[in-house]
Amino acid sequence: MGILMETKTAKLLDGKAIAAKIQQELSVAITQLQPKIGRPPGLAVLMVGDNPASAAYVRNKEKACAKVGIASFGKHFPAQTTLGELEEVIAALNQDERVDGILVQLPLPNHLDAVTLLHQIDPDKDADGLHPVNLGRLVRGETGLRSCTPAGVMRLLQEYEIPLQGKQAVVVGRSILVGKPMALMLLEADATVTIAHSRSDNLKTITQNADILIAAVGRPGLITADMVKPGAVVVDVGMNRVTDASGKSRLIGDVHFESTADVAGFITPVPGGVGPMTVAILLQNTFASYSRAAREERE
Repeated sequence: MGILMETKTAKLLDGKAIAAKIQQELSVAITQLQPKIGRPPGLAVLMVGDNPASAAYVRNKEKACAKVGIASFGKHFPAQTTLGELEEVIAALNQDERVDGILVQLPLPNHLDAVTLLHQIDPDKDADGLHPVNLGRLVRGETGLRSCTPAGVMRLLQEYEIPLQGKQAVVVGRSILVGKPMALMLLEADATVTIAHSRSDNLKTITQNADILIAAVGRPGLITADMVKPGAVVVDVGMNRVTDASGKSRLIGDVHFESTADVAGFITPVPGGVGPMTVAILLQNTFASYSRAAREERE
């Protein structure tokens, strides 16, 4: 028997390239709109404490803002900052006409409740798209700011012209950040949607039926090649930092990439897949608030 050559059949869904395209589009749109409005769009990212991963994410967001012409109104607070102090800051940002988007960088120190803070943000400045009002608009199919990661996945699928209408979509994960809004967005695009999770019986049987498989559980390598229908579109939302025996750490997803890439038709890499899209949609949400505020001023 001859030696089988290893072939990678899956096409990469390149989130990095599409995010760069979105940033380019935003940069042009901001350049055109800014002279009419008299100010750039503004995004305020609130970070509490000294989580190194959070600090890196915030720097990344601020760099992306600078690239497209969005002003950053970032605020960094010591870990012992109280809920009341943060609520006051959010109330002031809600009133600040220079600020179009507000987001609280997670995770927060244990004494602070993220949900309480999220509820304080003006839904029209909710750059993360996670306020109950915006989630309600999504459920009802109304216009509103959409949750960044699932909206980024939808844009990625759209850019690669992947048909969704009538397709079987399986979302593995049910978080309010990704899983639930992801399922609603796929439903809105006329896919037939199943939500599964780490406690689902016969997870493999469920995922094998998926034309579109979205993994968003936060478990490294949970989805293996034998769980994937040949030719399926596999989107890996997982971002898990793992350390190997030599002490080196790297990011891996919820999908076992090497083996699954032989079976899937399309697959996202980690990093470089969904992550850059999340930041691009955050900028897009900020711009959407900016242009809406400009329309309201003119009316």
